[in-house]
Amino acid sequence: MQQEIEFLEKTTGDEPTGTVIWLHGLGADATDFEPVVPLLGLSTPLKFIFPNAPERPITINGGASMRGWYDVDPANPDGAIEDIEESANLIYQLIQAELDQGTPSEKVTVAGFSQGGVIALHLGLSSSQRLKGIMALSTYLYQPETLVDRIGLANIDVPIFMAHGISDPMIPITKAITSRETLLSHAYQVEWYEYAMGHQVCPQELSEIGRWLNKIYSD
Repeated sequence: MQQEIEFLEKTTGDEPTGTVIWLHGLGADATDFEPVVPLLGLSTPLKFIFPNAPERPITINGGASMRGWYDVDPANPDGAIEDIEESANLIYQLIQAELDQGTPSEKVTVAGFSQGGVIALHLGLSSSQRLKGIMALSTYLYQPETLVDRIGLANIDVPIFMAHGISDPMIPITKAITSRETLLSHAYQVEWYEYAMGHQVCPQELSEIGRWLNKIYSD
């Protein structure tokens, strides 16, 4: 039986020109990024979908359950791939629902913060359907050494927005830089930003996100 995914939906105006599916980080929920939408300075109306990650036991949290796109087990850093694939399939359901409602895949952007960004990159880079963009905030590319085996040619030139805090204690910026360099080595189009912050977003970053969304949805 296919698992259903809960989500919140927010539209910034009539007849949106596209859809942004924005995934939260570990332990957060669908309400996490909803308040930032009015701060983006959008020049075109967009639909935002904020999905809830399933609740699952998280090893680094002592096995207690919380919302997470995949388990985090420091003793088995490569053991999350099944969870990641499962979560990517859940987000694909949301993309398919947009297709069913008449929004083409090339008008859909997948975005995510931290764990959510891992899913956005994993899904976006391997998708067989053309997307509008990929936004990866305070995150990294899971198993970058296997990227060449799962590249989806539909998005080989997809615009990618990456941003990270230089003092991030959760995901060191070096991990994000390694991910960026892997993407650049495969000729992906990456816009990179770094900020004097930790594991969070900041006003300057939100301004750049809005500018980027305005840019890709004006093309």
